[in-house]
Formats: sequence, C-alpha cells, structure tokens
Amino acid sequence: LDVPENAPATKMSRQQILTLIAMASINFSSMICYSILGPFFPNEAKKKGVSQAMIGLIFGIYALCTLVGSLILGKYIVQIGAKFMIVAGLFVSSGCTVLFGFLDQVSDGTVFIVLCLITRCINAIGFSAAVTSSFAVSGKVFPDNIATVLGFMEIFTGLGLILGPPLGGWLYQSFGYEIPFVFTGCLLFATVPLNLWILPNAVPSSQNSFLRLCTRIKILLICFVVFTLSSGLGFLDATLSIFAIEKLNLSAGSVGLLMIGLSLPYGAASPVFGVISDKYPSVRKWMMVVGGMATAVSFCFLGPLPVFHIRSQLWLTVLMLIVVGFSLCMSCIPTFAEMIACAHENGFEEGMSTLGLVSGLFSAVWSAGMFFGPTIGGYITQTLNFEWSAGVQGALAFLAVRKINFRIKAISRRRVCRVL
Repeated sequence: LDVPENAPATKMSRQQILTLIAMASINFSSMICYSILGPFFPNEAKKKGVSQAMIGLIFGIYALCTLVGSLILGKYIVQIGAKFMIVAGLFVSSGCTVLFGFLDQVSDGTVFIVLCLITRCINAIGFSAAVTSSFAVSGKVFPDNIATVLGFMEIFTGLGLILGPPLGGWLYQSFGYEIPFVFTGCLLFATVPLNLWILPNAVPSSQNSFLRLCTRIKILLICFVVFTLSSGLGFLDATLSIFAIEKLNLSAGSVGLLMIGLSLPYGAASPVFGVISDKYPSVRKWMMVVGGMATAVSFCFLGPLPVFHIRSQLWLTVLMLIVVGFSLCMSCIPTFAEMIACAHENGFEEGMSTLGLVSGLFSAVWSAGMFFGPTIGGYITQTLNFEWSAGVQGALAFLAVRKINFRIKAISRRRVCRVL
C-alpha cells in the first residue's frame, strides 16, 4: 500500500525531542518548588501566629496572581514571545523561591504575613509566564498528539509533586527552614540556560479574541471541570498536613510521604490517559465524567464526612488520596486537548495566538481553583473541620460531573433528532 504524503511522522524530530526535554525540566523543577511547602510551612506559619484562614490565603494568593498573569500573558504571548516568557518566568520564580527561604528571619505576625504574600505574588507571575508559554509551545511543536505529550509531561509533574513533599520535609527536619527553598530555587534556576538553548523561536501569528473563546458553552463547561480539579489539589496543599499532624499524629517528614499517595498515581497514570485521549477523542468526555465521579466520592471519604460516622484512619486517608490522584489525572488529561479542538471547531486559526489564548485560559481557570481551594477550604476547616471541608470539594466535583453529563445527553438527543 502507498503511504500518503501527508501522513504524520511516527518518529519525533530532534527539535521535538529537545522541546520535550525542556518542557519536562520546567514541569519537574516548578512542581518541586511548589510542593515543598506542604509538609512544614503551615505548621511553621502557625508558630508565627498565623491563623488557618490566613495560611490558606498565603497558599491561595499564589493561584490568584497566576490567574491574572495567565490571562494577560496568554493574550500577549505573540508580542512578548513564548521563549522569552518561559526563560524570564523561570528566572523570576527561582529567585522568589530562594527569597522565601529567608522569611523565617522576620518578625512574627503582620510583617511575616505581608512578606509571604508579596513574595508568593511575584513568584506566581513568573510561574504563570513559564507555564502558559510551555503549554502553547507544546501545542505548536506537537499539534497532532498534544494529549499524549501532556500526559508524558505530567509524569514529571507527578515526579515533582512526589519528590517535593518528602524532600522538603527531610531538608526541613535536617537543616531548618531555609535550605529546602534555597536548594529547590537553585534547581529551578538551572533550567534557565537549558531552556534558553533548547527552545525554538515561535512563528508569529494573528490575534484572536479571548471574549469569543469564553462564550463557547463547551469551553465554559471544561473550564468548570478544571476549576474543581485544581480546587481540590489546592485545598489539600493548605489543609492536609495540619489534619495529618493533629488527627493522625504524623511528623512533617511522614506527611511528605503521605502526599506521595496523591502524586504517584497521578504521574503514573498520566501517559496512559494521554495516549487514550489522543487515540480515542470521543471518550474524552466520559473520562471527565468517570474521573469526576471518583474524585467526588473519594473526597467525601477522605475525612471522612461526619454523616458516615467513620473514624479518621491512616489507611483510609492513604487509600482515598490514591483514588483522588488517579481520578484527577483521568479528568484533567483530556481537558486541554478538548479545549483546543473546541477552539478550532469554532473558527479559531491553528496558530500560536490560539494556543496562547487556550493555554492562558486553562492556566487562569486552574489558578482560580487553586485560589478557591485553599482560601475557602481553609476558612471552612477553621470554622468547622477538615472533614466537612473535604466534603465541599467532593460536592464541587459532583456538580461538574452533572454539568458535563447533561451536556453529553443534550448532544446525543440533538443527533437523534437530526437522524429522525
């Protein structure tokens, strides 16, 4: 049989391999820097007179600034340049990570809180520049199998999330507060020259409208799914360590190991769901539904909810974290590819401008959830307890499933009417 001239190449080019290495380095180092706080920072902040709600805000402000930064930088990615945004973002983020390690030297109370918030805000802007651009570059270099590539990159996201908490907990117990941030900040800075050398220069394209993209119902539904997923992760970042220390009597180092139960299944399942999403695009919606339902159930049993009259136990917490990690991965992997496909279906051109808009919107919605989860979750935890707060996260995931399922049924009914 003759092979068509336009058949996609099965072997990756040198530029694609180098881009994959660059994206993997960004995901791995950024996630280590982000996740080291979980095991020890909430307890350290409590020693400095910071309330649970304010700890949630310190975690959440990072996501809020990432949200704003993603929307603005995604809109102007063509003018600024994707490569410059990645390199500059990594440089800023690494510097702020190192600076955060010296905040234990400042006085307790208001000064500590304000400096934490300022440092986290600047760090978030750098992070949003790097991540938004990396999504856009990935979509440009791998236009035909973006979900597979994102699934592969999520392995390194998972590795960063796996190694970050236990590494942070061990460095904190062994060397004190400063060393975890100095070490991971320097690791992130090492990716700056690597990406400066490896990454391709993007070809300019025309501008598209953010407003037109956000008026698509399908895009909005996917955004809500992304919001619920990131809200759950942000909630766990800000509250799980204190729950584990107070209710399960774990040390900071043990909490770091506990968090592996969330990140290990996420990283391990990512490439599998990425390949499935690319090979069978029609199952993406069902992946979001099944994954969302599993997420809802596991959050309700994470505490577990007081209505079940089940005592908090370590084995149950670990089991539910494993299910959360697996189900979050199943729901999250197809979302970005589905958003790109929806944009193209609605007349958006296949260029860097569209990829910048989609990646900016994706990062912004993800960040909105990462702000909502720690702040509202932290407030509910302080007012009620961790068990009820986790139940709220489960309810959000269930609501997202209901919306997506309703959309699938509506599309099916429309197709049946057309046939009749």
